[in-house]
Amino acid sequence: MRKRSTAVAVGVVAVALLLGGVLLLVLLQTSLARSTDTAARQKTLDVIAEMEDLDVADAKAYIIETAHAGQFVQVLDASGYVLAASDPEVANAPLSAQRPAPGQTMTQDVSSLPSIGDGDDYHIVTVGARTGTVNYTVVVAQASQIQADTISTVAWFMLGAMPALLVTVAVSVWLLVGRSLRQVERIRGQVARINAERLDGRVDVPPTNDEIQALALTMNTMLDRLQASDSDQRRFVSDASHELRSPLATLKAGIEIAAADQTGAMWLQMKDVLAEETARMSFLVEDLLTLAKANDGGLKIEQKDVDLDDVLDQEIRRLRSTSRKQITVDLVPARIRGDSRRLAQVLRNVLDNADRHALTRIAVDVHTSGDQVIITVDNDGESIPEADRDRIFERFVRLDGSRSREGGGSGLGLAIAAGIVAAHHGTIRATDAPAGLCRFEIAFPNPEPAEPAGPAAVSPRGLRRHGSQASGRR
Repeated sequence: MRKRSTAVAVGVVAVALLLGGVLLLVLLQTSLARSTDTAARQKTLDVIAEMEDLDVADAKAYIIETAHAGQFVQVLDASGYVLAASDPEVANAPLSAQRPAPGQTMTQDVSSLPSIGDGDDYHIVTVGARTGTVNYTVVVAQASQIQADTISTVAWFMLGAMPALLVTVAVSVWLLVGRSLRQVERIRGQVARINAERLDGRVDVPPTNDEIQALALTMNTMLDRLQASDSDQRRFVSDASHELRSPLATLKAGIEIAAADQTGAMWLQMKDVLAEETARMSFLVEDLLTLAKANDGGLKIEQKDVDLDDVLDQEIRRLRSTSRKQITVDLVPARIRGDSRRLAQVLRNVLDNADRHALTRIAVDVHTSGDQVIITVDNDGESIPEADRDRIFERFVRLDGSRSREGGGSGLGLAIAAGIVAAHHGTIRATDAPAGLCRFEIAFPNPEPAEPAGPAAVSPRGLRRHGSQASGRR
């Protein structure tokens, strides 16, 4: 990469210098040629002005007085005879065979002036003039050899400077890329030394405030996520193994005891216990699979219109059939998009959790707020400490002895509920109710924001669902 970057940089600079040099030479030549032509034309106009104001003899004096090296001036009559010249060398023969009419201008470029034995390049401007009734021709030969010499000098200078400049670019790019790659190689080496046993390793972040620093920060962020994921996985495996060990041990012991009894009486005594432990393990495995799908984004959620109040009403009926707590309900019609079976699972887990930890009463409320449908489940049990309100939605989390597996919970219910709610683009959180009760609040997007409420007839279903209702075990 270092060699390739250097080669590309040198190639790009070389092409840029070549194109820029050619363009510079063309522009310089054009500018010098224009300057030479302008000087020659201006000289012819000055000579013609002298001839019009005075006469040819006075114009001759003017030509001689203003003569300078690199420029020859002639005044010719109609037959081509030299009437006046700026230098004795050009006083005998015309410098140009061109004879423009009065007011007309002609130009030509010659490689030498044979009439005077000068081998330099010249730019000749010939202008026709008329004074009174006599026609004249004014010829100005402006040396252009200096133009060619200037172009040649600049070209050679550029050719000489280009290799030095390319070498400078090559060395600079080589060192700069090498310095950058050393940082990348250092980061690569540090990452290569990090493995499953050393996930706490991190790369050094250089204080360069550039892409290398951003790369190091990104690598450290990725390593943080990998370490957190590995810790979660290890804890999950450990907790799952711990949860499965108890029913498996019970099943193993029961089978061994029953097999040792040749009469079969022990099997009749153990079968209910074994069936209960089998069901418990089946439910636990199903919960683990649901969590795994939710974490991997593989949880399939049907997108249908669901009457959330109907789903909640069914779960409350189920709870009333098994709970001795006082349950008050306040429901309003609420429809969302989702999976009714998964939503029922969420509500069952949250209601069962409230039932386990409530002392005497549970309050359930459904209402709409802007673009959300909100369910609150309150219980008068011990409030959840604020520091643990996010942690309780993690797998196998039990805050105290009352939340043990013997109390009926595996520590997966709220984690499953959080995964399903997230798959429905909703939120679930633990908080405190205004009356000091322990509250779980579930919010789902409302596809049909509520319109301003007005007088409405109350249906028998509404009468049944609103208000305070108490229930014991039936």
